[in-house]
Amino acid sequence: MWAGRERLGALVGEERVLDLQAAHIAQWEKELGQSLNRSQRLLAEAEMPADMRRFIELGPRTWQRAEALIRSAGVGGGTDRSNCSSNYSSSDSSGAPVWFSRSQIRLAAPIADPGKVICVGLNYLDHAIETNMQVPKTPVIFAKYASALIGPEDVIVHPGAGVTARVDYEAELVVVIGRRGKNIPASEAMAYVFGYTVMNDVSARDLQMESGQWLKGKTLDTFAPLGPAIVTADEVPDPHQLDIRCTVNGEVLQNSNTRNLICKIPDLIAYISRLATLEPGDIIATGTPAGVGMGRRPPVWLQPGDVVTVEVQNIGALTNRVTG
Repeated sequence: MWAGRERLGALVGEERVLDLQAAHIAQWEKELGQSLNRSQRLLAEAEMPADMRRFIELGPRTWQRAEALIRSAGVGGGTDRSNCSSNYSSSDSSGAPVWFSRSQIRLAAPIADPGKVICVGLNYLDHAIETNMQVPKTPVIFAKYASALIGPEDVIVHPGAGVTARVDYEAELVVVIGRRGKNIPASEAMAYVFGYTVMNDVSARDLQMESGQWLKGKTLDTFAPLGPAIVTADEVPDPHQLDIRCTVNGEVLQNSNTRNLICKIPDLIAYISRLATLEPGDIIATGTPAGVGMGRRPPVWLQPGDVVTVEVQNIGALTNRVTG
């Protein structure tokens, strides 16, 4: 987010962000040698949208255009991108900046309006054991409302003891769907993955457990921190070999690896797509490992002032403070 507007950017290294729409317009203007007229600008904005869900919906041609913009900005292969140069002017003709430093912007949830926020419960054996729940024979599926989503720089709002006294954390790897699909075979499922991100599936355990229906304990406002970015599928060779952990106030409370998922990602996609059509931008939170607060003795519940970080190897770290 910049100047109160959400924009779609590519995180380059640790400190630079390329505004993809502004870069697309600037490149077109450079090729023409003049500013775009109104109709040309509208076309350019449609070709490279400023929101993630629309970007995913437009498909591979748009994704490849974004990759070309990053390459044109002087970012080649390899991991050292700290000294990349730009082939663009500093802004397009409207004054929209092309490059930002990380300090100039606030990261929002990388996709703010997914059509579905699908969550998987009890998908690590050790987590099922610690919560005294039966290991499921088929995936446990529930949902969060998109209104619960917040970004990596937002706060988790504890609603107070009058609503819940047992607010818990859950580190989860999230799959972002890139293509529409129904009845997807597991053998083809990974072709439907756009990328991966990280979620803290914040949970009000007393509400979750009081009636057997998990939704009301899972979808309180701010109870779905998401981010810090989406890493595209081509940059994650094996999503089942990623360390995953959660710290609260610097103390490691969850520490596992996605190899321990009971139901792997292709099987999850196949199962869920038998129940509901998956759409571009839908997200699937794949479950959490052992170490959650309700499984500890004594239990550990989040309180105002706590700082929670959930991290997945090669995807990123998501940090949020709890407020009251």
